[in-house]
Amino acid sequence: MGFLPMSRAEMKAKNWEELDIILVSGDAYVDHPAWAAALLGRFLEYHGYRVGIIAQPDWRTGEDFMQLGAPRLFFGVSAGNLDSMVNHYTADKKKRRQDVYSPGGKAGMRPDRATI
Repeated sequence: MGFLPMSRAEMKAKNWEELDIILVSGDAYVDHPAWAAALLGRFLEYHGYRVGIIAQPDWRTGEDFMQLGAPRLFFGVSAGNLDSMVNHYTADKKKRRQDVYSPGGKAGMRPDRATI
């Protein structure tokens, strides 16, 4: 069992033309049970669904959301392991310089209030 597909090429490698479910996460994709998107994706895959992941899409354009096509059933959307506002700001409302759930700690990869 390989990684959940994140591109059309990865779908093709699994001989999948269409996904049943696409999970969209504000976090980077880490295939580990501590990461909700991976846990849910693996659970759904175990039960026979074809699941793909869109990790940290650019919310300012629609391109990233279309990279896997339209799912047969639904998109599941999450801000990630940590609320985006807590991730972006300190208790003193100062902007954080890094995002520990993004590659290289790069901040700004998710919008404020990502699940509202």
